[in-house]
Amino acid sequence: MQSKAANAYKSVSKTSMSPRQLEAAVLNRAAAMLKAVQDNWDAPDRDEKLDEALRYNQKLWTIFQADLADEDCPLPKKLREDILTLSLFVDRRTFELMAKPERERMTVLININQNIAAGLNTMPQKESAAAG
Repeated sequence: MQSKAANAYKSVSKTSMSPRQLEAAVLNRAAAMLKAVQDNWDAPDRDEKLDEALRYNQKLWTIFQADLADEDCPLPKKLREDILTLSLFVDRRTFELMAKPERERMTVLININQNIAAGLNTMPQKESAAAG
């Protein structure tokens, strides 16, 4: 069974987006989901929405990790290693938030996703993580 993140990634990929635009779009979606939970922290369905947003983000980053670990990944080795290291931080923070939700601690995940998405929208296509 495929995850919502993987399905969203595939459905968006059927559009005319380049790989880097697709990656930016799904990162922005994950950031928006996390931000919506953060902005509506006292909502009665917060726990459900938080779980959905964290799981979406986690699955998205797992897809990136798999792409980056692939020996055919076109990114330079150092950049792949740096992004994989960042992904480990994302994993740790995600699990921390699942165990002990804290509104303020979500900001770093939102910022990481938004900043990488912004970079993907401005960098040459050949350097996109899933390009190839």
